[in-house]
Amino acid sequence: MYLIDTNIIIYSSKPEFAYLRPLVLDTDNSVSIISKVETLGFRRITPEEILYFNSIFNLLKNYSVNNAVIDRAISLRQMIRIPLGDSLIAATALEYELELITRNTSDFEDIPELVVTNPMR
Repeated sequence: MYLIDTNIIIYSSKPEFAYLRPLVLDTDNSVSIISKVETLGFRRITPEEILYFNSIFNLLKNYSVNNAVIDRAISLRQMIRIPLGDSLIAATALEYELELITRNTSDFEDIPELVVTNPMR
């Protein structure tokens, strides 16, 4: 079971990255609610993209930010320099023992217990 990062969801909407769609449409996988904010909060999002992204968020399990995730994100931010959104996504993956699927593996490389995979290599 995987936690799908925001960038993979966004790339999957592009025709040249259609090979990512089976991954983001697999109901065994999940997303952080942070990815929903990052994806749908884009200022220039099109109506078609909104429909596509919402279909993904309605299909996959959405993990909320709870106290356990917040505590892990705090610990991560005390140990390494990591943006808030990434810290919450990484903390979610750690808390629920999920492998994180992202293109931006370097953003998470300093988190030793986090398993990270780039499906776009």
